Amino acid sequence: MSVLPTLRQLQYLKLLAEHGSFSRAAEAAHVSQPALSSGVQELERVLGAPVVERTRGAVILTAVGAEAVRRAEDVLARTEDLVEAAQNAGKPLSGRFRLGIIPTVAPFLLPRTLPGLKTLYPGLRLFIREDLTPRLIAGLKAGQLDAAVIALPYDAPGIDHAHIGDDEILAAAPVGHALAGAGPIPEGMLKADDLILLEDGHCLRDQALAAVNIEAPRGEDVFAATSLHTLVQMVSSGLGVSFLPQMAVKAGLADSPGVVVRPISEDAPRREIVVAWRAGSSRAAEARLLAEALKLD
Repeated sequence: MSVLPTLRQLQYLKLLAEHGSFSRAAEAAHVSQPALSSGVQELERVLGAPVVERTRGAVILTAVGAEAVRRAEDVLARTEDLVEAAQNAGKPLSGRFRLGIIPTVAPFLLPRTLPGLKTLYPGLRLFIREDLTPRLIAGLKAGQLDAAVIALPYDAPGIDHAHIGDDEILAAAPVGHALAGAGPIPEGMLKADDLILLEDGHCLRDQALAAVNIEAPRGEDVFAATSLHTLVQMVSSGLGVSFLPQMAVKAGLADSPGVVVRPISEDAPRREIVVAWRAGSSRAAEARLLAEALKLD
C-alpha cells in the first residue's frame, strides 16, 4: 500500500507557498521551524521529488511543488468542509461562516439584510470579506471562503450559485449634460469619451460596457474610480457620465442635486446577484439558505 502525504504535511506546504519563508510559515502553523522543515522533507520523500528550491532569503516552489499546492488546497478545503459539516450537523447556518462580497453590492445589501439573518440564524458567526470577484472566486476554490455574493455574468468554472435577485444597471449624468434627461437613453447618444468608470477588476464595469456595446475609454488621462461613492462625486462634479446599480440608487447613493439617473435602454440591462460556492462544498445547502435570506425585493 502506497504511503500518502498527511494533512499536516500538505498544510505546511500550503503555508510555505503563501508566506515564502520557512520561519513565517512555521509561525503561521504554530510550530517550530525545524518541525515544519522536517514535515516538508518527509512530504518530498513521500512524493519522490523536491517541492521547494531552498535559496538564500527565498523559497521557490518546484513544478511538482506548485502542482502539490494546487491539489493540497482542494484536499484541505474538503477536509475543513467535512469538519464544519460534522460539527454543525442538523444546525444549518450555525458556527463560523466565511462570506465574501463584492464592493458594488456590500454597502447596499448587507445593512438591510444582516439584522434579519441574525434573527433567523442566531447561532451564525458571519465573517465578511469585501473584495473583487476574481479574488473571491480564488478564495472559494482555496477553501478560504464558504460562499461569496457576486454578480453575473462572470465565467467561473467549478463554482455553483443560487439566485438572490436582478439588479438593473442605470446611467448617471451631471445636471446640464446632454444625457441628463428622462426615459431611456436614445441609441447612439452614449459615447465612450463621456464615460468615467470604476477601475479595472470591478465586474460592474465590464457588465455595463457589454450592455451598451462600448469599449472602455483608453489613455493615461482616463479617470478610474475605486468605489461607487467616488464615482458619484465625479459625476456630480461634471466630469462625465457613468453607470450605477439600481440597489445603490435605491439606497440613496445618487441623491445629489448634481446627478441625474436614467435608464440605459428599453430592455433595461441587468446583472444577476447570486450567492456562489465551490462545487462539491458540504456547505452548499447552507449557501442556498443564505441566498434565500438575502433575497432582493
